[in-house]
Amino acid sequence: MNISVSRSTSAAILSRLDTLAHLSESDDGLTRQYLSVEHRKANELVGSWMREAGMRVHQDAIGNIIGRYEGEHEGAPALLIGSHLDTVVMAGKYDGMLGVVTAIQCVQDLHNRGIQMPFAIEVIGFADEEGVRFQSTYLGSRAIAGTFRKELLEARDANGMTMADALRAFGLDPSQINTAAKRSEDVIAYLELHIEQGPVLESKGEPVGVVTAIAGATRRLVTLSGVAGHAGTVPMDHRQDALLAAAECSLAVEKVAAKRTHCVATVGRMEVSPGATNVIPGSVTFSIDIRADEDVKRTEALAELDPWLTKIAENRGCTLNVETVHEADSVACAPWIVRQIENAISTDKSRVVRLPSGAGHDAAAMADLTDVGMIFVRCAGGISHNPDETITEADAGTGADLLLQIIENFRVEDHSCSIEST
Repeated sequence: MNISVSRSTSAAILSRLDTLAHLSESDDGLTRQYLSVEHRKANELVGSWMREAGMRVHQDAIGNIIGRYEGEHEGAPALLIGSHLDTVVMAGKYDGMLGVVTAIQCVQDLHNRGIQMPFAIEVIGFADEEGVRFQSTYLGSRAIAGTFRKELLEARDANGMTMADALRAFGLDPSQINTAAKRSEDVIAYLELHIEQGPVLESKGEPVGVVTAIAGATRRLVTLSGVAGHAGTVPMDHRQDALLAAAECSLAVEKVAAKRTHCVATVGRMEVSPGATNVIPGSVTFSIDIRADEDVKRTEALAELDPWLTKIAENRGCTLNVETVHEADSVACAPWIVRQIENAISTDKSRVVRLPSGAGHDAAAMADLTDVGMIFVRCAGGISHNPDETITEADAGTGADLLLQIIENFRVEDHSCSIEST
């Protein structure tokens, strides 16, 4: 690529990620939840890096840390670049944080060279994407997009504390969350760089890829009720075994997804009652998670699955109850941004890999505010949400090269401000 981040800079990215990883609630793995002491320390640390890069820094009313690097004209609309600083329990140190640290390094490079763009750049470290503490995702990005739901303030964590009280304890005012929302006319687009969290780039031998869409998802809880009985006395042809029915249903879930491209389905949790070695399972509750890059694939898969589950339950003498507990539409990355990412990749004569994201990202929430684009960086073995999550220094540098190239050559299309870099 014609713009290059030095090896020392890519090493600095990994060093900063190592430093962030020490801000953890536990000593044996990285855990950093929303509105925790570690969240505060992470914001302070990231804020200091933003200031070093020439940005004006503030923490908004939901707890996002935001650095603004002014453009050629004060108050110009901003290109937003970000990802999240919170983690799952026992996390890896690149999920989310790579995107924030890399964006800061790119702005640092511009600042060092005295370059200002025709637009402002705002780097955002989102406060809560994972949803671990209050069981609701995208809290930080939803606040900025103006779609935060006030009823979430009454959600309670594992210790019974409401989100509203946790915000107050953090020094924030829950009644002011609406002030975090940005106006669409003040934003030109949103970019997010993130580890892939999957094996596709590694299998193709490429360090980076362009995301085409963020998968929509449906999550359901299924309960099958049969009849518990003595494991030694009830003949096989007289049983109403709820676990065997659930096993058949799990295979059906696999089959409806396997026949559709970029559609995945998982039975990830199963509770068996009474759960004794010598008792036929009388009741089973299990989860179904179905995701696809296009909503029509997901809805078709569900439409095919539902009668199949009904038939399995009938054949096994069980009653069936299905509850939808989560529904999110897919989000397409803006084609005009996808093209710019592809152009930046191909400048280096690298092969352009297009792929959807099966995982959710802050970009999905930000799409309610502005057009979004995403870059994926290869991670070893596709491992994520795991302490073994890792990337190479070379790939971190390639991701930074790519992001910097996109920023310096960014062209705004279909936007009221009609900004064009030179």
